[in-house]
Amino acid sequence: MSVQAQCSCGQLQLSCSSEPLRVSVCHCEDCQRRSGSAFASQVRLHQADVVIRGEARCYQRQAESGAQLAFGFCPQCGATVYFSNSALAGAMMVPLGAITNRALAPSISVYEARQQPWLHLTGIEQHYD
Repeated sequence: MSVQAQCSCGQLQLSCSSEPLRVSVCHCEDCQRRSGSAFASQVRLHQADVVIRGEARCYQRQAESGAQLAFGFCPQCGATVYFSNSALAGAMMVPLGAITNRALAPSISVYEARQQPWLHLTGIEQHYD
């Protein structure tokens, strides 16, 4: 299954020819703030199989883990289309909302100690605090 993603205006696009490595949700406070929601969901891909088209800007910050994160976003609409984590060499993450294939569903949940108390997700197979 190939993965296609794009920003809100379509100027920045991403495609990946290989199967996703995993689909997960993260409940850390940084992901909540970044996504503007109770959690962030993402698809992890093989970076070597990713092709990016269009102009991107980059925002970098340090994660709670100490790893360096780099977010690629569209300079026109501001939507994040991909990001990388220095602790995950060879991988690229794509926000699930940017993916055009709606069949992908998360099976892994991380930073659950910070999960909103009212949130109950179904279909999660692996749980991590």
